[in-house]
Amino acid sequence: MRDEFLQLLVLRYGALKSQYPGEGRRKWNLRTLEEFWASAEIASGPPTATAEEFLNDDDPFDDIIGDGPQLGLLLRTDFSNEDAWQRFCTRLKSEEQDFIESMKPEAPGPSAETAQESPASTEDVKMADDGDDESDDESADGLSAPIVKIIDVVSDQHKAIFQNLSNLAALRLFNDVDIRPAPSPPTGTNRFSPPNRLVDKKGWQEIYAGLTLWIYDSKSNTDQCARLVNQEGDVYGTATGDSWRARVSHICELQFNMTLGMKIDFGGQDRYDYPERRRNLEEAER
Repeated sequence: MRDEFLQLLVLRYGALKSQYPGEGRRKWNLRTLEEFWASAEIASGPPTATAEEFLNDDDPFDDIIGDGPQLGLLLRTDFSNEDAWQRFCTRLKSEEQDFIESMKPEAPGPSAETAQESPASTEDVKMADDGDDESDDESADGLSAPIVKIIDVVSDQHKAIFQNLSNLAALRLFNDVDIRPAPSPPTGTNRFSPPNRLVDKKGWQEIYAGLTLWIYDSKSNTDQCARLVNQEGDVYGTATGDSWRARVSHICELQFNMTLGMKIDFGGQDRYDYPERRRNLEEAER
């Protein structure tokens, strides 16, 4: 976390936690950041919380995330077409298993020289191969299902929360909020107006950290794609919460490569879904 946000959390998190009991870590952190955006002055006063609290307090959605090996979460936000949803999930799991299998190292075949060796020598080689097999198993264990965990809520209460969920709302439920200096505008470019915390406000940008989010929405029923949600803006003018649509057949491979550091920025071009951006920007400043 940025020092400026950490200092404010130390001062205000405990007081807000007491004022709004039961909300959970992510919401209390977000309430603290709301004061940062609203205030023109740096807060002062005695500390009300420790880092142990605002970094590790429980959150209502931690149980949904779980402790599994997943690198990303697929959130179902449309419940109108069960058949289309099941087709999507079946394809995702199939592609995931194929990708995991493709990442396992191949067992080395016998060389011509080995094939001509005596039985005793062959046995020695076999023992060495057995050792290599153990090593291969350990490597394969590094990538296991689910790569992307499917979140399909069943209670009416959760469905009401997830129905038509915006990218920003999803980030606030499942990721932890932070700030960073906004990217610098290109020479000759005016700063974003009106200021918005998801792009540039007071020289800062609201960002999120945690598992990658993929969103299954009403359009997914027909195009079998999901929204891939950005946790921060790329070039100046793009926004935290921007998204673009990825086919179900590519989700697991994209997720794995992004975890290794691959960035998708369209070569510096702004090709994100503008209606989703507008929705996020409006929601952020309500």
